[in-house]
Amino acid sequence: MAFLCCAMLVMLMGFGSANATEELDYGGIPLWINRLQGEPTVMSLQGRLDPVWFRSNNPRSCPQLCDCPIQWPTALYCDHRGLTNVPDNLPNRTQYLFLQANNITSLSSSALANITALHWLILDNNQLQSNQLEQNSLQNHTHLHYFFANNNHLTSVPSALPVGLKQLRLAHNQISSISPGAFKNLKNLTLLLLQGNRLQTLTEGDFTGLGSLNLLDLSGNLFSAVPRHLPPSVQQLYLSNNSLTGLDEDSFEGLLDLKYLRMSHCGLQNPNVHRQVFNFSSLVELDLSYNKLTTVPRVPTTLQYFYLEANAIQEFNVTSFCREVGPLSYSRIKILRLDGNKMSYQQLPPDWVFCLRVLQRIYI
Repeated sequence: MAFLCCAMLVMLMGFGSANATEELDYGGIPLWINRLQGEPTVMSLQGRLDPVWFRSNNPRSCPQLCDCPIQWPTALYCDHRGLTNVPDNLPNRTQYLFLQANNITSLSSSALANITALHWLILDNNQLQSNQLEQNSLQNHTHLHYFFANNNHLTSVPSALPVGLKQLRLAHNQISSISPGAFKNLKNLTLLLLQGNRLQTLTEGDFTGLGSLNLLDLSGNLFSAVPRHLPPSVQQLYLSNNSLTGLDEDSFEGLLDLKYLRMSHCGLQNPNVHRQVFNFSSLVELDLSYNKLTTVPRVPTTLQYFYLEANAIQEFNVTSFCREVGPLSYSRIKILRLDGNKMSYQQLPPDWVFCLRVLQRIYI
């Protein structure tokens, strides 16, 4: 079954031209497909089969501007059509609606009124604007699990989102604010993509209600410090490509389950990074590549993957990885990247192998 899931991932992300691949990025996080639940295994039918074939082999009604493959009777493909509005008279059997790569600017409450069991709504690469997104256009779709609106013109996170939402992908918009109470009922949301927007600060109530959030991507925004008031359930936090002025000892306070932290391209420098900021035992993977660090920050012995390439590191200090070395006192690091720094393999101290005794690969 694991092999089958991987095959689904490759099929989704690995076909078509370079432009098509960019359009099918879906916010940079792969989309896993559960074929046993009838989820469609392709996100677009463009260039696959002649639409005439679909119509001649499917007795069910289908909007003129869409394709309705017989393989997935609940999927409706209306992508890459130059549409400026959601088509009328959508079949009420529709559960998976693909509208990406059009010119849709608005979403009215009546556009999806006929669909009562919608599970996925894919609106990436359109022209959606916040002031043309009616507040209750999505709220009543309690079965909606995935809402994708990457690469649009939204300026705020929509309010009145459906309570059953599990993934919300709003990457590469123009979002500078979160509507009050936008997430208050989203207790099932596990993934939130907000990278490539214009967020500068977050207030205490912005993420209220997100009790199950696992992955939060805030990369490529305008933060100058690590945002406070993040959901304590977050295990994967991505903050790369923000111009951070520094890191305090309590920058990640309250994130007791944080395992994967990405902070590449943030302009970090040692004088402004507290030596204990990363020293929390839940951390498994830490990416600090492409910064301006001159020494290795102190990390917990539980860390397994550490990326420090393309900094200005000149020395290797064993105490950054092990406060002491003994039969049970050693670093669990498996992969360590130090390539692109100002040091060579010959500069490693002789006792480093006792600390990094389970290391599988080092790049230097």
